Amino acid sequence: METLMLPFSPRFILLTICAVVTALLLGFGIADRKVLDLVLVPLLIFGGLTLLGIRDLLQKSHAVLRNYPIAAHLRFLLEEIRPEMRQYFFESEKDGMPFSRDTRAVVYQRAKMVLDKRPFGTQEDVYREGYEWLHHSVAPKARSDEKFRITIGGPDCRRPYSASVFNISAMSFGALSPNAVRALNAGARKGGFAHDTGEGGFSPYHQEKGGDIIWEIGSGYFGCRHLDGSFNGEEFARVAAADQIKMVELKISQGAKPGHGGVLPAAKVSPEISKIRGVSMGEDCISPAAHRAFSTPLQMMEFVGNMRKLSGGKPAGFKLCIGHPWEFLAICKAMRETGIYPDFIVIDGNEGGTGAAPLEFMDHLGMPMREGVNFVHNALVGINARDRIKIGASGKIATAFDMARAMAIGADWCNSARGFMFALGCIQSLSCHTDRCPTGVTTQDPTRNRALVVPHKIERVHNYHHATLHALAELLAAAGLEHPQELRPIHFSQRTSTTEVCSFAKLYPTLRPGELLEGTSDPRYVDAWAMARPDTFAPAG
Repeated sequence: METLMLPFSPRFILLTICAVVTALLLGFGIADRKVLDLVLVPLLIFGGLTLLGIRDLLQKSHAVLRNYPIAAHLRFLLEEIRPEMRQYFFESEKDGMPFSRDTRAVVYQRAKMVLDKRPFGTQEDVYREGYEWLHHSVAPKARSDEKFRITIGGPDCRRPYSASVFNISAMSFGALSPNAVRALNAGARKGGFAHDTGEGGFSPYHQEKGGDIIWEIGSGYFGCRHLDGSFNGEEFARVAAADQIKMVELKISQGAKPGHGGVLPAAKVSPEISKIRGVSMGEDCISPAAHRAFSTPLQMMEFVGNMRKLSGGKPAGFKLCIGHPWEFLAICKAMRETGIYPDFIVIDGNEGGTGAAPLEFMDHLGMPMREGVNFVHNALVGINARDRIKIGASGKIATAFDMARAMAIGADWCNSARGFMFALGCIQSLSCHTDRCPTGVTTQDPTRNRALVVPHKIERVHNYHHATLHALAELLAAAGLEHPQELRPIHFSQRTSTTEVCSFAKLYPTLRPGELLEGTSDPRYVDAWAMARPDTFAPAG
C-alpha cells in the first residue's frame, strides 16, 4: 500500500501531476482534433516535463533527482545563480571574497575617473581584531607630484630600469584574452609603468602596443625552449634583446599554487599558442612543478646570472612564494658563495593568484605575502645584500593603503593582477577557468572577448594606475612623508584585540645588517639558517 501511494507523496507529486495532465491533454486532443490545436503547446510542455521526470528516476548520477524528479532541478538552478544572487542582493560593502564590493567599486571609480569618495564615516569596525591603520602627522607635507619611481639594477647590471612603484603583475596570454593583453600593455605604455608577461610567453599582443615588459620565464621555458622542453639560451637571448623588454624574471613559484605544475591539454594548443610558447601541436603543453635547468641554490644563482648576461645586462631576478624558510636562506648562502646576486626578487603571497588551483593549494599552501616580504627583506639585510636587491610585492594589492602597508614592511614596489583586471571591467564572476568570462577578460572565445573594447580599456588601465598613485601620494603627505621608500613599520599599527594595539615595528621586527653572518639568535631565523645549505634545497641534518 505504501508503494502504491508513492506517486502522491510530496517527493513525486510534481511528476505525477505532469503525467496526469499530459495524459488528459493527449486524450482531449485525440478525442477532438480542434481541441488538439489548442492544447498542443501545453501538451508539449507537460509531456517534456514528464519525460524529464522519468529520466530523473532512471538516471544514477544524482540521488536527489531520483528522489525528487523534476523538483530537484530547482536546487541546481538556485545553486547555479547563488554567487550572482549573493553578490548583487545580499553582499554588504565590506563582504565579498577575494575582494570586497567596496574595493572593487573604488577600482572601477578610479578607472573611470569618477568620484571615489565615501560619505558618512567608515564602515570598518575599528575595534575588531586585525584592524590596521597608518599614522598621520601633525605636520603633514604638501602632496608630492612625483610619479614615484625606483631604479632596479645592482652593481652587475649594465642596463638598470627606472620602474614605477605600481605595475601589472604576471598574467599570461592564454589565461587573458588578446584584447585584455592589448589594453593592459597600451595602458602601461601611456602611464609609464611595467607589464609582466606571466610565464605564457612574450606574445604578439604584448608587443603590439609597445609598453614596458617584464618577461617572466617559468619551468616550461615558453618562448625560449627546445622542443624537448629544456631551456634554449640562444632563443632567450634573441627575444630578450627586444628594447621593449626591460627586465627578465625567473618564476620559481606562484601564490595561487606554489609547488604545482600545470597542463594545457593538446586539444587547447592552437597554432597561435604553439608558436608563442614554442610547443608542438597535438601534444600537451606542460609546465613542470620543478625547473629542469637547475636543481640546487648554487645552480639557480648561476642561471639568474646567465639570464642577466644573455639579456645584455638587463635586470634579472626571480619570483617566488616563500615555502620552507631554509630554502630561501640556502639561496642567500648561494648568493654569497657564487658572488651572483639577483637585481630583484618578487614575493608572491598565497592570497594572490588569478589562475585556477586546487582548493588545498589555494587556501593552505605557501606563506602570505606580508610575512614573505618581511622574511625576505630581513634575510637580505642579514647577509648585507639589501642595498643591491630590490623587492617587489604581489598578492591582493588593489589600493594605495595596500601598497603603503607592503612597502612599510620591506617592499620597494608593488604589482597588482586582479586590480588591473577590475580596471578592465572584471566583475569577479569567478569563472576565469571556464572560458566563459562575462566581460571578455579571461576568455579565448572571440565572441566573448570582443566585448572588451581596447581603446576604452586603455584609458581605464591608465586612469587606475594614475589615481592609485595619486591616493598614495595623499596618504604619504598626511603621514608627513614624501616618497614611499620613507615608509617604515613604525608608521603602522594593528589592533590585536579589542583593547590592545601593536605597532608593525613589534609585529615585524627587523634584523641588524649582517646579523645572519655574525650569528643571530632571532627564533625566526636561527634554526632555518643552520639548516640552509647552498649546494642543496634539502635541510641540513
